[in-house]
Amino acid sequence: MFMSKAFSLLKLIPLMSGQSNLAYRFIHQVIDSQGHRCHRSTIYKQRYRTCLCSSGRRTISAETKVMAKEELPGVLILDIGGTHGVLENLAVLLRKHFHLITMKEFLENKEEISKKIQSVFVFEYRPTIDRELLESLPNLKVIANSGVGVDHLDLKMISSFGVKVTNTPHAVADPTADMGMALMLASARRLVEGCQIAISPDTKHFAVDWLGVEVTRATLGIIGMGSIGYKVAQRARAFNMRILYHNRNRRRKEEEEAVGAHYCEKMEDLLQQSDFVMLVVNLTPETHKLIGKRELGLMKPSATLINISRGAVIDQDALVEALQNKVIRAAALDVTYPEPLPRDHPLLKLNNIIITPHIGTATIQAMHMMAEEAIANMLAVLNGQPIPSEVFPK
Repeated sequence: MFMSKAFSLLKLIPLMSGQSNLAYRFIHQVIDSQGHRCHRSTIYKQRYRTCLCSSGRRTISAETKVMAKEELPGVLILDIGGTHGVLENLAVLLRKHFHLITMKEFLENKEEISKKIQSVFVFEYRPTIDRELLESLPNLKVIANSGVGVDHLDLKMISSFGVKVTNTPHAVADPTADMGMALMLASARRLVEGCQIAISPDTKHFAVDWLGVEVTRATLGIIGMGSIGYKVAQRARAFNMRILYHNRNRRRKEEEEAVGAHYCEKMEDLLQQSDFVMLVVNLTPETHKLIGKRELGLMKPSATLINISRGAVIDQDALVEALQNKVIRAAALDVTYPEPLPRDHPLLKLNNIIITPHIGTATIQAMHMMAEEAIANMLAVLNGQPIPSEVFPK
């Protein structure tokens, strides 16, 4: 019953150089190209064409002939705009396929609205999914998380209500890997500190002994070699880095050879050899405080710790001590626990650390692609089709 909404997702979505169109790729797992019959016998026919837009990007255009119109399914969101709401341009995209219901609207009229909600779109960890909310949504079928990490969702509890959970791994890998490289380069060359010196009204000259370290030909240890970790390795290879990695499962030989990566069965071996250690793991009970005092002590005094996963993967008290006592050279964090840190937190007082506000996926393209992928996931669930990116409880 939602086919016309699904196909409109394909209209003139720009393709970045070397990228496939996520909507085009995923929607075809939801919709049969010969047309699909919904439970009210609504039939849609479509044809596709490719064209070159003025910017030179390839686009895919879908022309869909709608034979009948159905009511849009309800999707619960926290809000639109503001500090925590869904971005306005993403709300426009969602409205093409769903009837958006804000949490305020839902709470003001629970009895009437609750039965209309079939999906929840979780954007920047909101709205909070708890048992009370799940019990109040009798027709809920799917919770679509925008982003790959789902540590803020109780998967077992959600599954007990017969509700599916999806995420958006394909949209986040490239921008997060870019962020990892940006942090490594910025920390190595003391970019933030250098900028402050250059613009300070107190600066009279540039010191000749103000030095950073080189990334080229250094050793990078990647902890967590999933899709993001592997893309970090691809980028690091261009800097002629020696690449070590530790992962639950070893990559295939041809994958290792493609990026020149060497597997370390023991994380300790990686820590002892690496000039830069990058954390790219999911937050689980096993990875909570994965890096603590012992692990920091195994690292080189000249090494840098980079975290683009989750803040709680590091014991932050141990990190403060290690940075203060020069156990390691520096740290670069895109994530902390909590976010943001309290303004009096000791990490904020150190000059050998870079902290950014969890912006690994904060690009225009990534936000749009995550919304596309989340929409494809929701439509797949609502139509009983194979789900592109389902997350299962362990």
